[in-house]
Amino acid sequence: MDILTISPYFLAAIFFVVAFTYSSVGLGGGSSYTALMAIFGMSTLAVPIVTLILNIIVTSVGSLNFIRNNHAKLKLILPFIISSIPMAYLGGSLKLPKEIFYWVLLISLIFVAIRIYLWQNTSIKLNLGQKGKIVVSLIAGSILGLIAGIVGIGGGIYLIPLIIILGLGTEKEAAACGAIFIWLNSCSGLLSRLQHNSIDLSGYIPLIVAVLLGGTLGSFMGASKFSPKLMEKILGTVILVAIFFLIKKTMF
Repeated sequence: MDILTISPYFLAAIFFVVAFTYSSVGLGGGSSYTALMAIFGMSTLAVPIVTLILNIIVTSVGSLNFIRNNHAKLKLILPFIISSIPMAYLGGSLKLPKEIFYWVLLISLIFVAIRIYLWQNTSIKLNLGQKGKIVVSLIAGSILGLIAGIVGIGGGIYLIPLIIILGLGTEKEAAACGAIFIWLNSCSGLLSRLQHNSIDLSGYIPLIVAVLLGGTLGSFMGASKFSPKLMEKILGTVILVAIFFLIKKTMF
């Protein structure tokens, strides 16, 4: 592992909380993992690879749960998958300068915060036929897939609110689509990065164990105990803290 400014076990404890929080609302946590690792000194080469691995672990459980409960609708998710996977692969193969990487990440986090605090009850009624919905889904999937591949996240944090805002599916269908979208794009982005770079994962085992435990517990509690709105507020706090530290690291 890179030389971090904090203990890797303390970072693992933070990751447990992040995985617990994100998984309780149907997400993987990639945006926060990426921000935290960047803030605490991990190299921009290792950050996306580790983040994608952690994303895959958390969303594997979430995807299975949504499929078992019949919330995953193939006609909704298929166009997003078709266009996003190759673009995520392309994004994962790009080598961006560290400064650009940080700025893309910062903009991503700001978008997430806006979605949590301002877009919850926002909807746009589009009079689209089935073909129109497919076209919108293909275009959106390609854009989100590219961004996800570049930053090293799954992209579901963008997709879920987009589906709800555009009225393409219900909240549960959007969450199911997001979980599967994250898993597939994380696999695609990781495959691309591992073909060009490799890292020793032995030093990251505490982080992997932490997100596995946090993701499993969070998805269970979110599905049966917690209010999604409450958990989104907690998630928003995590995001705002990450934005603050990333701005400080980027601009000062």
